[in-house]
Amino acid sequence: MTPEEFRQWGHQLIDWLADYQQQIEQYPVRSALKPGEFRASLPAHAPEAPESFQAILDDLNNKILPGITHWQSPNFFAFFPSNASGYSVLGELVAAGLSVQGMLWETSPACTELETHVLDWLVTLLGLPARFRSDGLGGGVIQDSASSALLCALIAARERCTGFNSRLQGSDNRLVLYASTEAHSSLEKAAVIAGIGLNQVRRIGVDKNHTLRVDELQRTLAADRAAGLMPFMVVATLGTTSSLSCDSLPALSALCLHEKLWLHVDAAMAGSAALCPEYRHIHEGLEGADSYCFNPHKWLLTNFDCDCFYVADRAALTRALSVAPAYLDNPASESGSVIDYRDWQIPLGRRFRALKLWFVLRGFGAEGLRQNIRHGIALAQRWGKIIESDSNFELACPVAFNLICFRHHKGDAFNQQLKNALNDSGKMYLSHTVLDGRYTLRLCVGQSTVQAHHTDAAWNLIVQTAQKQSEAL
Repeated sequence: MTPEEFRQWGHQLIDWLADYQQQIEQYPVRSALKPGEFRASLPAHAPEAPESFQAILDDLNNKILPGITHWQSPNFFAFFPSNASGYSVLGELVAAGLSVQGMLWETSPACTELETHVLDWLVTLLGLPARFRSDGLGGGVIQDSASSALLCALIAARERCTGFNSRLQGSDNRLVLYASTEAHSSLEKAAVIAGIGLNQVRRIGVDKNHTLRVDELQRTLAADRAAGLMPFMVVATLGTTSSLSCDSLPALSALCLHEKLWLHVDAAMAGSAALCPEYRHIHEGLEGADSYCFNPHKWLLTNFDCDCFYVADRAALTRALSVAPAYLDNPASESGSVIDYRDWQIPLGRRFRALKLWFVLRGFGAEGLRQNIRHGIALAQRWGKIIESDSNFELACPVAFNLICFRHHKGDAFNQQLKNALNDSGKMYLSHTVLDGRYTLRLCVGQSTVQAHHTDAAWNLIVQTAQKQSEAL
């Protein structure tokens, strides 16, 4: 593809994406394809001869789009949002075009220093403790997801606890880590990968607000120490997947400081809300945390993947993860005056993720991002009041930020059938969880294009579908 051909097709592709954004509501929110149906539509073998770009675009329309679940649709209310924006997409395009491999400062100084600088910006914008800034002992790095951030934090915590001997001799099988029963499932995966083992993960019960019970954690810690085990880490959650509940950071910070435990705070979803001063209280107690992460790719209009991961002591992280083959030697690294982000993550190579985040922060400004967050929260609160006023439904817990958890009074089987019918309609998409042992529907209002008329239409569809389902019983 020549530069002129790239220019021609690039313009057409941008037009295609712009048309997609304008027309997104015309598509069924969730793909209706059956397993294997998409793959059956593809040729059995790769083409021997080049195909025209027009043929590729045609298949983009005729094959790819029918197999897409449209996460950017204003009628997508499932899971958590995976936001994008024009600024983010264009930043991603530039990053792809530059094709930087940012493993070392030397391999592209702007890639490294922009990331460091943008993450320091966010420390201020979110009201995070100054110890997470790069001009002290800490600093931030962009990971692909909160799962990778947790794994890196876990490895650093493991090494700190064992005097950095585990990286030499393997993990001590007495190590134990702790999180609530509502914390993300990535904890178990991280424990397996890091050699801790599933048997060494303690899931601590939650209170009526679905937050970690600190008294139960204290008892479990004491019992494990008495049994000769080595507690080394606690994972707190700000915005659980099921209900967006937030653990008590002040209590956990004090406990972890006393017990000499690494405290990691997973704020993947709710952390973005702290951009608004009125929600910054969720970070009270964060000054006692050793690491923290949140996902701009959920609620800050930055396309996947983009997780901002901070540590209070970067030396603990880099000492745990650094390896130094001779072919990476260079004067800048040897001087100790630069950051080499290869030592802050699992893989060696890394993309220029900071570019799209930089585009977003500059294109919207902090106030534009705050407006988007407040808009989603206002719609969710409005929806919650409507549910409370309907005698057939109930809120499973108070509306938290932009998440509504609710259920029909007719029980688990009815709610499951209701969810399936709504998702099969193609007119909306929602997900579910289990709260207090009961099947619960989840509606997350976070897409950048969602307006009140979308939530009203979705609620009318829920009511009508539930009525038909009741009449059929």
